[in-house]
Amino acid sequence: MILTGGADEVANAGTGGDLTAGAAAMSNEQIRTRLDELFRQKAIVEGAIVVLLGEVDRRQAYRDEGATSSEPWVMERFGLSTPTARAYTHLAEKAWDIPHLVSGLCAGEISFDKVRAAAELATPETDRELRDRARESSVRQLTEMARSRQVPTESDHQRRFLRFNDRFRTATVQLPAEAYTETRACLEARARKVPSDGETPWDQRLCDAFMEVIRSSQRGAPGGPSTSSPYVVVAHVPLEALIDESGDATELAGELERDGLISNETVRRIACDATIAIGVDDDVGHTMYEGRARRDPTDAQRREVMRRDRHCRFPGCTNVTFTNTHHVVPWKPDGRTDLPNLALLCLHHHRLVHSRGWRMSGNANEELTFLGPSGRVMTSRPSPIWTAVTAGRRSGSTP
Repeated sequence: MILTGGADEVANAGTGGDLTAGAAAMSNEQIRTRLDELFRQKAIVEGAIVVLLGEVDRRQAYRDEGATSSEPWVMERFGLSTPTARAYTHLAEKAWDIPHLVSGLCAGEISFDKVRAAAELATPETDRELRDRARESSVRQLTEMARSRQVPTESDHQRRFLRFNDRFRTATVQLPAEAYTETRACLEARARKVPSDGETPWDQRLCDAFMEVIRSSQRGAPGGPSTSSPYVVVAHVPLEALIDESGDATELAGELERDGLISNETVRRIACDATIAIGVDDDVGHTMYEGRARRDPTDAQRREVMRRDRHCRFPGCTNVTFTNTHHVVPWKPDGRTDLPNLALLCLHHHRLVHSRGWRMSGNANEELTFLGPSGRVMTSRPSPIWTAVTAGRRSGSTP
């Protein structure tokens, strides 16, 4: 353990309150000295992780457990977030070509963040020089140096992109220089016209201006709204949330597909401006069952599977785009076309569970188990948002 390496109070303390008490008894100089040692040891450990992950990537050892690359494998096996797993695996892929930088990390001389920044422009020829520079420079200086030395390999237009993150409801966009300037000027000009009480932050006014651009693009004649909206918003809600005229507010009325939980007020507000598709659910929020009457899921069931799973159900896989609805137990002779027996799988893992050595079992509404040829057992559960909706309806239902 890292904390057992020193002789001070923290090193000898236990966990929880004992550790906190030990830290409280230390002088400022002792704390600084101990932190120096801990961060040096942290760099050493991260260096070992990078080297080993580099070997995993070289051997493609992640394929033994069904992963398509080292990043999702690291996320699932070690419980890391996407950015952390990406940082480790991205550097690990380069480790073979930058031995001096990696050695500096393994020796605790350079931090992981410094090596990441320097690795962006390191080559086998400049590796030693950049290791020496990293010892003397800050992370920010190394990052700025990397950006200044990057040589574009494609035009700005070819590097444009717009990406959506449904989990955090964010959009990331990279534009060519002229398009960026045009977009910023347009939004800032609109934001200055947005009515404000004087307290609305500028970034929120920019957001309001952005939404005004989106909405105005769907209007008919200038200054006049069109008669109908082209958007389709799917809301899974109890029917009374739309027809109840009591005006009583609720904390939870249902869920916006691919988003979060919503209230009655939100349901009624979006109902004014969008086409509403109502998911017909049972008393605990599950879309209708089909049994053995038909092999293919209905459109409503496919939407419900997407709503429940959000992405491929194979542990560690976040693929959303190329996915199929898969029968956990084959439709013939025992399988049923019901939600508990339907799961979302990407094309790769759909093929994988049909190959020899892979087994998939369980209730897709609760927990699925994947058993691979290596013997490791992995589990997958539905989206926490979907579970919260269905659990809420169970607790509120009458027997």
